[in-house]
Amino acid sequence: MRKGVLLVNLGSPDSPSVPDVRRYLNEFLMDGRVIDVPWLLRRFVVGMILINRPKESAHAYEKVWTKEGSPLVVTSRHVQELLQKRVSVPVELAMRYQNPSIESAVKKLADQGVTNVLLIPLFPHYAMSSYETAVVRVEEVVAQLAPQMKVVVQAPYYQDADYIAALVASAAEYFKKDYDHLLFSFHGIPERHIKKSDTTGCHCLATPNCCETPSPAHAQCYRAQCYKTAALFIEKAGVPAGKWSVSFQSRLGKDPWLKPYTDYELPRLARSGCWSSARRSFRTAWRQSKKSASAAAKNSWPGMAKSSREFPA
Repeated sequence: MRKGVLLVNLGSPDSPSVPDVRRYLNEFLMDGRVIDVPWLLRRFVVGMILINRPKESAHAYEKVWTKEGSPLVVTSRHVQELLQKRVSVPVELAMRYQNPSIESAVKKLADQGVTNVLLIPLFPHYAMSSYETAVVRVEEVVAQLAPQMKVVVQAPYYQDADYIAALVASAAEYFKKDYDHLLFSFHGIPERHIKKSDTTGCHCLATPNCCETPSPAHAQCYRAQCYKTAALFIEKAGVPAGKWSVSFQSRLGKDPWLKPYTDYELPRLARSGCWSSARRSFRTAWRQSKKSASAAAKNSWPGMAKSSREFPA
């Protein structure tokens, strides 16, 4: 029996060219856990999106693209390299969409004789459109290419002490400056995704304070986990009560998404006098803490990590 680690992030186009962006968006949006409607309707909707969105997104990718490539892939590579220095087992990296592919990563692990894999989805919070789809796809590929391989999945690390500490450390310089308000802007998801992931079938979004009421549903509730991350951050950073809030950015279509919306909150805060509102997005992929991968490996397989401290944010 040989152990290995597989890190999986969301993905990125191979380049900021329009054809590559179109290919990436097509694979991403055609995932039934991202746009969760029947296939024919999803194909029509995605087809309409792909008329103009690839060109618009390609322009945005060009603004953040680096000499090394996609910021998300480059940062994920750094996580892989740093973790590999900390552990004695093979560490491979894959993207849920595009490259490096899950297929190539599983093949590399299998070729090295790995039979037990620790899968670490690089998503702090559970969502069917990120964490869940990554886990399901890895399990599908392993069943096809390496059926003898056993996969152990790292749980979301939204409240892991090292993760929270890394987030606070990454914001330390900002706290040296004066600010009126701290806005946690997490990536949004449709409300129906929250309800679909509710293991109890009756808790999530049933009441305004559902996230404050203990429930088994929180194990798969993106909203509850986001609020928990924010609360733990506030506690550790010592941000005064009433000087912070949570919002959700980005939405598609007319269905309700998680509220409050960031583009509504910013004007509201400005009207209330928060002219220098500090806004942080903990769901921005290339700012995601690297510390969590090391902590996950250490906690899931005791003794596997060569050391247990110092993983730069």
